[in-house]
Amino acid sequence: MDSPIKQKLGSPLTDEIHILPVTLLDEHQQQVEALKRLARSLGIGLGWHYLLDWTWILEKLGDVRGKRVLDAGAGEGLLQWYLAGQGAEVISVDRSSRAELSLRFRARYPVSGLTEVDLASPVRVARKNFKAAQSTKNKAVTLIRSSAGVVKSVLPKSELGKVVIYTQDLSSMPLIPENSIDAVVAVSALEHNSPSGLSKVVIELFRVLKPGGIILATLGAARDQDWFHEPSKGWCYTATSLCNYFDLPTSMPTNYADYDALMSALISCSELRDNLASFYFTSGNNGMPWGKWDPQYQPVGVCKIK
Repeated sequence: MDSPIKQKLGSPLTDEIHILPVTLLDEHQQQVEALKRLARSLGIGLGWHYLLDWTWILEKLGDVRGKRVLDAGAGEGLLQWYLAGQGAEVISVDRSSRAELSLRFRARYPVSGLTEVDLASPVRVARKNFKAAQSTKNKAVTLIRSSAGVVKSVLPKSELGKVVIYTQDLSSMPLIPENSIDAVVAVSALEHNSPSGLSKVVIELFRVLKPGGIILATLGAARDQDWFHEPSKGWCYTATSLCNYFDLPTSMPTNYADYDALMSALISCSELRDNLASFYFTSGNNGMPWGKWDPQYQPVGVCKIK
């Protein structure tokens, strides 16, 4: 059976565990700039290494027009909107509710809920925004913006694809049939499960994936042993552990031997250092506490074909 996802240049995909080198940013500069423009237009702050993650995933995915792509742990993140703009039907799964998803996303993309509780009506969101406005001036501005957002949300969209919101834990997605998804993407999301929870999540992701489909997941890499990064509440994994979780042979080649050199290049990467999102500077509970550029881990990509 042919793979549901094909590379842009027709080159075959293979299973892979690969620490993401910063050279990806130079090799795919046009893609990087397009992602940054989209993030600015949607008001989405960049995760400190997400340009690497997105670039690697998109390179592997190729043409997604007409494909069903599950974004695992999507939140309100950028990748689902980018993929919808490229013509994919994105099943956006997260255990946190996005029922009151901002009207700025609905104004631009076709968005629906998998069930009635997964997405509230635009009018309900507009009413909440109006009630939350403090001053008379703010209420007036909010009323104008919300009204425009409601109208735009119901108008036909120019985007080719769509996003379907599903509020559910990734370890059990009963409303998604088995063998129904062309590709699964997960951007720095799976490591927020416990190690035992990660095993359950991977099993469920493979259940919904079509034969020949792919999982493209980015996680945190650990050089010598698995460890927990407390500020971001995420696990970092060795190559051996990732092989075990994703049912890959432990003998498969990886670039973990270059861990130190790759980390040194990451630390020196001005593209990532100079584009830290503002939210990093307001909290110590994230991947770059208080906005101090001091990477403690690096992203690794896992590509697994069913």
